[in-house]
Amino acid sequence: MVAAASPLGKFPVLVDGDVTVFEATAIIEHLALHHPGRQPLIPADPDAAIATRMLDRVFDNYVMNAMQEVIAEVLRPPGTLSDETRARVHGALDRTYRWIDAWLADYPASDAITLIECAAAPSLFYADWVYRIPEDCHRLRRWRAHLLALPPVKRCVDDARPYRPYFPLGAPDRD
Repeated sequence: MVAAASPLGKFPVLVDGDVTVFEATAIIEHLALHHPGRQPLIPADPDAAIATRMLDRVFDNYVMNAMQEVIAEVLRPPGTLSDETRARVHGALDRTYRWIDAWLADYPASDAITLIECAAAPSLFYADWVYRIPEDCHRLRRWRAHLLALPPVKRCVDDARPYRPYFPLGAPDRD
């Protein structure tokens, strides 16, 4: 089913009745529209919704995609990470981590889960394994820990523990 749902047969995929939706952001948009919960995933205010969608793209494009470049290289033969890729990805992640740390000065962290948290939790979870969030990014380090402690995120992390050995460069001793 996943293989046929999208052009490259990747997950995530949501089947909701007769509707199949792929790509995380589209799935969240679908859920927000057709199955709204107590807490909106996307703000009703159009300007706040734009800002939320922008942050979703930051986590997908600047954190997750950078991290995946390292993983892709490690998975290809000969299974090692080149110094060039390491430097490029670590530089990109370092710059992005510092941008997010500054952005967090004005973000009210709470137990609410929005599109921002949906994008941030998995990308920061894995990216920190590939390139640790610098010690001086205090807000980002605290927020990552906060995200991982949120009950729905914690449940995902705990349910995935048996699969950690399949993630190259993983840190099964942390998180």
